[in-house]
Amino acid sequence: MYKAFGIVSSSGRNIYVDGMQDYRPIGAFSFLGRYRVIDFPISNMTNSDIDRIQVYINNKPRSVVEHVGTGRHYNINSKSGKLQLLFSEHNNDNDIYNTDISCYLDNMESLSRMYHPYVVIAPSYMVYSIDFDQFLHTHIDSGADVTLLYHAVDNAKEAYLTCNVLGLNRQKGVESIEPNHGNKKNQYVYMDTCVMKTELFISLIKEAKNLSSMYTLTDILNDKCETLDIRGVAHKGFFASITDFPSYYAANMALLNYKSAQELFHENWPIYTRTNDSCPTQYFNTADVKNSVISNGCQIEGTVENSVIGRGCVIKKGAVVRNSVVLAEVTVGEGVHVENEVVDKWANLIHKKEIVSPAEQPGYIRRNDTL
Repeated sequence: MYKAFGIVSSSGRNIYVDGMQDYRPIGAFSFLGRYRVIDFPISNMTNSDIDRIQVYINNKPRSVVEHVGTGRHYNINSKSGKLQLLFSEHNNDNDIYNTDISCYLDNMESLSRMYHPYVVIAPSYMVYSIDFDQFLHTHIDSGADVTLLYHAVDNAKEAYLTCNVLGLNRQKGVESIEPNHGNKKNQYVYMDTCVMKTELFISLIKEAKNLSSMYTLTDILNDKCETLDIRGVAHKGFFASITDFPSYYAANMALLNYKSAQELFHENWPIYTRTNDSCPTQYFNTADVKNSVISNGCQIEGTVENSVIGRGCVIKKGAVVRNSVVLAEVTVGEGVHVENEVVDKWANLIHKKEIVSPAEQPGYIRRNDTL
């Protein structure tokens, strides 16, 4: 797609996943055992023939840099394509000045050098599949100044509370972009994904800075709803917004449903990720696995039900893992019962035999902890 370059933006305002984000940004979170969250926006772009991509990182860059690397595993054209990692000067998650606009301003020199007439912007904290080539052509054909992607939901009272929602008129024109206050169940959730001319994008960044040092791109777009032609396009299929701890857990668990997984993963639309050399998972005679996703390199002797198990995990004989998301290299010892938990990398659950949280409030076991 020679007409557009891609931007994968960093976390927005009021987005924080307790526990896990102490170690890495959301884009570097393990997802469904095998992937990282950032794999989805980058794969969507490369599958859409966008091979010039800028990835913006606000803080804790190490895990993203290690995973993304040069971008070779995302099938980016080695001659014309390039994946560029760009960093913010702010390094505090809760800093009110730590916005996407400030990150763009810190890297304005790199932005200004992009020769593509259009830019496609997608967040590093949402999981979905989309053909950005079709999205761009819909935008161009409409004649709009900006086109935003949204997902219609019917559970906005209890979910997506850290997301923004669109106010649309009958012609799908955007009249407002406001926080979801949880007062309506049916909402159009803004997916923090948009397309516009590069020239307009840069002018909006500069105008946002002049208006307020706390402004985000969403803020300036909301201000422009009356003066610019901003339109919404509906997204169909699986959609998850990972903006807090419950949404991370729920997104992983939702994809244990085969029908939901089919809405995200398509035969001709691969999701690329960094791979490593590991042996297939070994299932012992005592293993009992039901409705779960098990990654490579594991040793399963115990019971696993309705769970996601990351690479290199060991589930010992007599252990039970149920309704849980277990990240890589975790050991669950003999006779240990884990239920309704997110277990971070390298944890060893050996001595404590009962680790169970309420189903409506999943627990978190920290990285490297021994229980």
